[in-house]
Amino acid sequence: MTSGREKPNIILINCDDLGYGDIGCMGSRKHRTPNIDQLSVDGLTLTDFYVTSGVCTPSRSSLMTGCYPKRIGMHTNGENKWVLFPGNRRGLHPGEVTIAEQLKHAGYATAIIGKWHLGDQPEFLPTRQGFDTWFGIPYSNDMGIGRRDYPPLPLMRNEQVIEEEPDQTQLTKRYTAETVGFIEANKDRPFFVYLPHTFPHAPLHASEDFKGKSENGIYGDAVEEIDWSVGQIVHALRQRNLEENTLVIFTSDNGASQRWGGRNLPLKGFKGSTWEGGMRVPCIMKWPAAIPAGTVSREIVSSLDIMPTISALVDQPLPDDRKIDGYDVSALLHNPLEAESPRQTMFYYYREHLCAVRHENFKLHVRPARARADRNFEPQLYNLANDIGETRSVVQEEPEVMTELMILVEECRRDLGDGDQPGQHTRPPGQVDQPRTLTPRPSTDQAQPETKSN
Repeated sequence: MTSGREKPNIILINCDDLGYGDIGCMGSRKHRTPNIDQLSVDGLTLTDFYVTSGVCTPSRSSLMTGCYPKRIGMHTNGENKWVLFPGNRRGLHPGEVTIAEQLKHAGYATAIIGKWHLGDQPEFLPTRQGFDTWFGIPYSNDMGIGRRDYPPLPLMRNEQVIEEEPDQTQLTKRYTAETVGFIEANKDRPFFVYLPHTFPHAPLHASEDFKGKSENGIYGDAVEEIDWSVGQIVHALRQRNLEENTLVIFTSDNGASQRWGGRNLPLKGFKGSTWEGGMRVPCIMKWPAAIPAGTVSREIVSSLDIMPTISALVDQPLPDDRKIDGYDVSALLHNPLEAESPRQTMFYYYREHLCAVRHENFKLHVRPARARADRNFEPQLYNLANDIGETRSVVQEEPEVMTELMILVEECRRDLGDGDQPGQHTRPPGQVDQPRTLTPRPSTDQAQPETKSN
């Protein structure tokens, strides 16, 4: 809570497909990430931080709302696909409550700078979901000319298309400049910046300053440019005497893809799966005024918990007319060496199918990690405390744990549903009758000029 303390500024950096082992402080030996690593030195590193899906749209819906995608109808796009595509009828329901809306009610200036991917129809755009301003793209950077019959990839400012097929080598720099500009414009009031980077999602790009400079090809170049961006943002805060009371959260929307050079080790699996490598991601939180420096917590925390925690930090009550799946973990931030997370359980979904559950240190797979039909599949139980790579099932050794976790599975099936079995406490997504893709309009509005490196 913020009693006796000025409300913190909040910067939430969400990378796209960055893996558990892709940054130096999490074990990378190929990527130079000194600025991200410094966040870890100065703040709290969460080793057991989970998202709710192995892909973009459902994961981001949970970060914004504190709800499992299945609860709010964002687990698929309605066409048996996980993510939203250009012109999709679905989007995040305007009736859901987002982090941005919570902070706006608390008096914050709010901005999203980067990729949205929660609906490209006007009814679902971030400017209708609590954000004062938006600069970025409405969906993934591979959803433009050259793929199917999609229109040109639009770069948006608020609700207007300002460019078609923007130069993606400049996106990280432009996002960084926009973020620094927003900080400067709102330095005298509390502000919230949600910075969902375009990369390292494919197709991969980096500017000339970073291209060809890493030891891991273009993937590493993109990661190292994101690290540069983190350094620029922290420097901007420091220059304006805002660093002490700014909460910076750095994380990813899901695990790294197997194809492009990402690393999830020592975890098993990749993006799109319900193995740990698909849904356990890096998370670092720095807030010098409140979070002890150089701390590490192995408590279970989820992206579900970000919205309730931030709401608590700014004394903004959660809506009481709906079920929220996230917990307030602010006590863990203030006292990470002693406080326990209120979260003991995580459920892992692949599209509409419940595949696994983690409770405390044990994880039970009740379906294959990609939910393919397999009549011969036998439940697999892993002790993550000593088998983080999910290599050896302990079903035979731990029958009581198996029974306990199966009870949790059945409770989740009743609550959220599983496959064709409906849940008792779910809500519909937003949906339009006649979807229309965004149409570029002539505009002289351009991104703010890039700031120079300091």
